[in-house]
Amino acid sequence: MAPSEGFWGPPTSTVDWCETNYEHLHHVAELFNSVSSLAMVLGGVLAIALHHRVLERRFMAAFAMLAVVGIGSIGFHATLLFQLQMLDELPMLYLALIMVYILVENRPQRRLGAWFPLALAAYAVLSTYLASGTRGPLQFFLFQVSFASLEFFALARVYLLHRRSQDVAARRLFQLGVSAYALAIVLWLSDIQLCPTLNEALPARGIPNPQFHAWWHVLVSSGFYALLMVIAHDRLKTLGHTPRVRWAARVLPFVR
Repeated sequence: MAPSEGFWGPPTSTVDWCETNYEHLHHVAELFNSVSSLAMVLGGVLAIALHHRVLERRFMAAFAMLAVVGIGSIGFHATLLFQLQMLDELPMLYLALIMVYILVENRPQRRLGAWFPLALAAYAVLSTYLASGTRGPLQFFLFQVSFASLEFFALARVYLLHRRSQDVAARRLFQLGVSAYALAIVLWLSDIQLCPTLNEALPARGIPNPQFHAWWHVLVSSGFYALLMVIAHDRLKTLGHTPRVRWAARVLPFVR
């Protein structure tokens, strides 16, 4: 949120979140939003480290793309430049497309022809064009529609996996993941709709901005990671393995 101008100059991004720009550092436009984006990088890197000998390359691609989203998010929130906004938003679209592929092609053998990945690639090209070729509120709307349609399709498919699963640990992971994801969405919307209250009225009364968008980063990363473990658990079972949920340091779930 304006008005300050720091190292990177006036924002060129199509959206400016509810954190006062350059309030803490001259070189970082949104400090809390930038630092909290590390949750995505950490989640992706740790997932690769824990599963590179366990899961297929499709999952490694999803984990890697999650880390790329985090890197792009750091750059975007640190600079509020449109080019780096694209480094945040476009990998989000590509990650969602990878998830759709994983969730649809979930049988031991591929059941759809080559047309399916080609259709997803075409969707990626179209979404990239719409997201990067427009500006202002229209750009924000087109990106959100493109991403949200994939996101909610994937969530519905994960719910179906949850419904048929008899594994207690996997079902608990689903509940944790959905709860974190839902709370993240509430905070994301609140940050947009209640910004004058959060960034002006509360500080005027001595209450700091709760930085809901930063919490969105942490919660959506946690929720997405947990739901991805549910998908991985189901995939291993489909391939004839006996997967089990384990916890690293009692805080980070992984499958074996």
